[in-house]
Amino acid sequence: MNQAAAIPLYAKELKLPTFADYPAVIRQATDQGWGYEEFLAAMLAREAASRKERQIARRVKLARFPFQKTLEEFKFEALPHVQEALVWELAAGEFIKRRENIVMIGNPGTGKNHLSIALGLKACVHGYSVRFFTAAGLVTKLAEAQDEKRLGRMLKELSRVNLLIVDKLSYISLPRQGAELLFQVISERSERVSIIINTNLDFSKWEEIFGDRMLAAALVDRVTFKSHILNMNAESYRLKQRQKARAG
Repeated sequence: MNQAAAIPLYAKELKLPTFADYPAVIRQATDQGWGYEEFLAAMLAREAASRKERQIARRVKLARFPFQKTLEEFKFEALPHVQEALVWELAAGEFIKRRENIVMIGNPGTGKNHLSIALGLKACVHGYSVRFFTAAGLVTKLAEAQDEKRLGRMLKELSRVNLLIVDKLSYISLPRQGAELLFQVISERSERVSIIINTNLDFSKWEEIFGDRMLAAALVDRVTFKSHILNMNAESYRLKQRQKARAG
């Protein structure tokens, strides 16, 4: 076997897929007069960049975002109570390292879902594991796991996730079992790993969701400790878009 045919096989065996594309780097090396060390450094840099991209893609897939929204396309000017600089600081992921939480409170249609997904994507880029759930979806999965006697395994899996995003914690009252299960998940993350919660209700109204004043108070106490509270109240972006469409 000649060397040209052997290189792709070695690249596959050693799990270095970018090395199979060596002719492109050889052409660049020839054009720029590189030596052996420069050529090798370029090959390794390509492999490292490709591997990082694959790892990010894998984390994004495991996060199970309903769709992807970036921070770069977020309309900060529509939110008078949110500091853009703070959000970009949070996007660096240090709040996860510090085991802090984020709670976004505001009326529907103001970008809570968009912003939480955007921060989740940034966390994936920074190497953190992320999982996204709606509150109702998470409660359903927890109840199913409990019924199938695999709740312990699911709770353990969730506890290992660096950033848990719980969207749409809102007006729907949870059944007692669901409220207790959600409380268990959130309370166990307190001071250990981070969580982002999106809600339409002020903390004083969480009793309406959980149906128990003591449970709601205990949960608020855990969630707000070491937390960034973002006031997302503003005119609904979706409503403005519908009005704009009708006017047009």
